[in-house]
Amino acid sequence: EVQLVESGGGLVQAGGSLRLSCAASELPFEDYTIGWFRQAPGNPGKERAGVSFMSSSDGRTYYADSVKGRFTISRDNAKNTVYLQMHSLKPEDTAVYYCAVQEGWSNDDVDKSFMYEYWGQGTQVTVSS
Repeated sequence: EVQLVESGGGLVQAGGSLRLSCAASELPFEDYTIGWFRQAPGNPGKERAGVSFMSSSDGRTYYADSVKGRFTISRDNAKNTVYLQMHSLKPEDTAVYYCAVQEGWSNDDVDKSFMYEYWGQGTQVTVSS
């Protein structure tokens, strides 16, 4: 059974930093995309927004415009863990952050939640002003 377990969320002041971790159990794919979505409070029916993603095959990455230059995605293959380092956090970054995995990489839809088959339980990030 595939499991994605997130950690590292918390409460931080604006301008601060956090690092999220996503530990993945053995995945059924060799070529996959792993990354992060977020869902802001008060929008339970809204699609989760793609934040950042990384390809397992060649390490290519994607960042949403809203986080470029502030967030960095990385991975530790030995630990089967992907990280999201977040700097210069803003109140609008407040959300539940979800780790997700899809097979392969889709240039046009990498940030679309419907493409992802496996999801973690989410970790809360709250940025106070």
